[in-house]
Amino acid sequence: MHSEPKMELVWSEVNPSQSNMSAPQHQHPPGKVAPPGAGDFSYVGIDAILEQMRRKAMKRGFELNIMVVGQSGLGKSTLMNTLFKSNVSRKSVSSTPEERIPKTIEIKSISHDIEEKGVRMKLTVIDTPGFGDQINNENCWQPIMKFINDQYEQYLQEEINIDRKKRIPDSRVHCCIYFIPPTGHCLRPLDVEFMRHLSNVVNIVPVIAKADTLTLEERDSFKQTIREELRANGIDVYPQKEFDEDADDRMINEKIREMIPFAVVGSDQEYQVNGKRLLGRKTKWGTIEVENIAHCEFAYLRDLLIRTHMQNIKDITSSIHYEVYRVRRLNESNGQPNGQPPNGQANLQANPQDNPQANPQPQQANGLAAQHQVLTHEM
Repeated sequence: MHSEPKMELVWSEVNPSQSNMSAPQHQHPPGKVAPPGAGDFSYVGIDAILEQMRRKAMKRGFELNIMVVGQSGLGKSTLMNTLFKSNVSRKSVSSTPEERIPKTIEIKSISHDIEEKGVRMKLTVIDTPGFGDQINNENCWQPIMKFINDQYEQYLQEEINIDRKKRIPDSRVHCCIYFIPPTGHCLRPLDVEFMRHLSNVVNIVPVIAKADTLTLEERDSFKQTIREELRANGIDVYPQKEFDEDADDRMINEKIREMIPFAVVGSDQEYQVNGKRLLGRKTKWGTIEVENIAHCEFAYLRDLLIRTHMQNIKDITSSIHYEVYRVRRLNESNGQPNGQPPNGQANLQANPQDNPQANPQPQQANGLAAQHQVLTHEM
């Protein structure tokens, strides 16, 4: 008695150029473009999902929320205008040409609708006038921490609603650009304190403002000193090592980490240099070209924020920073299995008014309007 041979079904990729079976060639009417893979017998069409995602994203548009923090006079508004080549900063559309220095930190935001080559993006720039401008700057990071947590709370409340919106408005701060004065010496205690507390709740990108006031040697030395101080104080700025997804990411991000903080120069003035129109700052000795990497590192900052890492910055905000906040808040609301709050949260729940970092309760989420002035400007 002979046993019948068993048959195994093996899936493999078929290369039409190597296959003996010729695929039927379909004729398409003249003037019409054949769909991808037409005439390829082995083509399934899975790659079409990319085009579907692109079309959907183009219709929906994108959102980006950037916070700028630093004392007055460091060129925060100018740098934001330079980044997006438009008047996107709060001061650019302010009705008053000059504003007094506020007695306390005021957090104000302005939103713009920007479109480039059919891609629409809602850009929100959040400014923090008054930061670092007082005689006593102790704990001046607390209102900014509260604002960031308020945005997380607002998003969480929308998310847990029974009848929630199809698309939840995203006001979460995706990135915080922190402006370091070009002293050429070391970080101030204020700089260390701010970044140490805020690096756990938001992506921080430190920059040396007005870097054209430093010589190249002073700039390199200052950058090295800052990197050493960040490591010594356990401050993990963006891009964080622990969030590198693979070897390729690690290699790219390592080059960026070696350049941080970016030494930048901002300008919204155009000049003619060798027959070309360039953004720059004109001095007695020549023109500092903003987008020339030999003059400053603005181009590297722009590429990081817009051209290469924008989506990654948003993903880390959503999947890491917001997720940490969401889990903590839900644990506070529901309690632990043994009825105790999470580790380290007992004091926060017992005396929330005594701890400035305590996260706002849900009923406070809508009380932000008094402190948060939102301006809308259509471009």
